[in-house]
Amino acid sequence: MGEDRREVRDAVPAELDAVAHCLGRAFETDPISLYLFPRASSRPRRLPRFYRLVAREMGAVGRVMTSDGVPGAALWRAPSPPRPTRWQGYASAARFIAVLGSAVVRSRAFFEELERVHIREPHWYLAVLGTEPARQGEGIGSALLRPMLAKCAADGVPAYLESSKEENIPFYQRHGFEVQGKVDVEGAPIVWPMLFRP
Repeated sequence: MGEDRREVRDAVPAELDAVAHCLGRAFETDPISLYLFPRASSRPRRLPRFYRLVAREMGAVGRVMTSDGVPGAALWRAPSPPRPTRWQGYASAARFIAVLGSAVVRSRAFFEELERVHIREPHWYLAVLGTEPARQGEGIGSALLRPMLAKCAADGVPAYLESSKEENIPFYQRHGFEVQGKVDVEGAPIVWPMLFRP
């Protein structure tokens, strides 16, 4: 298996569209993507819009990590991010409703359950980690994880994620994450919360 040794860094604003399209391709067949965007004909168009929004939100309260050429990206929310104002919350909700459409209602119980089991102590939350499909297996995902997990270890702060594919669990386990159970909401994909504790 190859190993990507290029420098992992914060994405610059001009790269966010490339990040969004990279993640759209990476997650085109992901169970959560199929759940939120069931129409195959519109999914390739809607997913980059969704990930552009997620990258924007995470960039405002955390970090968007990539490397030159954007072969992949990791979107992190920082521990104890500033609480949005009421109007910021409304604006964010409106943006997500515009992108998700009717999936907002259909997925409500799913996202409420994810929030219910989410750990409460301060932590770095890995919202998204994805690589270009043609580049998978080159070590890009591992390279994207290392800097932030090293920071977590140095600061004594845990990291948390939800894996939407059972076959990805061993990858995260190799990096020190442990399964915390699973979220199984009727009609929604099964998700495995995972915790990295330094």
